[in-house]
Amino acid sequence: MSARSQAARGYRVRPAPRARRRGRPASRIHWDKVGRVALVLVLAAVLVSYVSPAINFLDAWQDSRTEHGALEELREENAKLRQRVTTLDGEDAAERGARKNGMVAEGEASYVIRGLGR
Repeated sequence: MSARSQAARGYRVRPAPRARRRGRPASRIHWDKVGRVALVLVLAAVLVSYVSPAINFLDAWQDSRTEHGALEELREENAKLRQRVTTLDGEDAAERGARKNGMVAEGEASYVIRGLGR
């Protein structure tokens, strides 16, 4: 009977076992296990390579949060300075600033009175 007719009747065709070469013993290396170990090592190396970028990302995220806080403080200071500019834009603003620093106008005399603060 041929293999084809056996397959048609429901018989299973089984391949013949391999003949071993004489003089050479069977390999003691289990290549399927070696392949699995190599795959695990490669996956571990890939995961380790992602650790440093993840740490850098977290550091950058924390830095951005602190920088946002500093930005808010600078915006508040900017608003205060803009308000101060509007008060200093008056015609007599320079004169008021000079008088605060102890300056006097031409023709005026400067007097210092001691003992009033006690």
